[in-house]
Amino acid sequence: MPLSHTTWAPYINAKLTPEQINNIKQFLDVQYQEQSIFPPKEKVFAALSMTSLDHTKVVIMGQDPYHGLGQAQGLSFSVPDAVPAPPSLQNILKELATDIGPRASHDLTSWAKQGVLLLNAVLTVPEGQANAHAGLVWEPLTDAIIQAVSDAGEPTVFILWGKFAQSKRQYIDESKHLVLAAAHPSPLSAYRGFFGSHPFSKANQFLTQNGRDSIHWLE
Repeated sequence: MPLSHTTWAPYINAKLTPEQINNIKQFLDVQYQEQSIFPPKEKVFAALSMTSLDHTKVVIMGQDPYHGLGQAQGLSFSVPDAVPAPPSLQNILKELATDIGPRASHDLTSWAKQGVLLLNAVLTVPEGQANAHAGLVWEPLTDAIIQAVSDAGEPTVFILWGKFAQSKRQYIDESKHLVLAAAHPSPLSAYRGFFGSHPFSKANQFLTQNGRDSIHWLE
């Protein structure tokens, strides 16, 4: 399984059985041969390749990739600037503008490069079939990733939007880390506690209080 940063590999290998790792490899081979799957195969592990374990300061947990053509980049909630921002991302940027200020780009790659792990619980999706790959092979891997971040020494912020992301809370040591839980930014739920939650400024406050560099959210 291609992991560009070896800092993740020991934790994943310790948590997953060889059979589980092999199942992921086989799943990827079969799925990408048989149908249209997002993100592109080479970007399935983009979140891990862009944000190493020792550089992770914030985790933003998503459910699964966008299922429309050209949207998914392997980073939760992010799409290329050439693609219109989906409704959830539009709401994230609205909250960011209220919390800190306006951001021109809706490609969140710069966040990943600063130490924001943009992780989906499920790393692939068939075209037009939201969450169709849930419960198959991905959850043990992403559970292990969350546990790896929690077990690491540095204080980290976990941003969990919606019940699906909040199910990962059980793997986080809240005596060391900050969990910011709120409603999902989807138009169906954003007005139930997402808007006005100020996750970006709260994350930076926690990071600076614990001797870590803050995130430049507007870059």
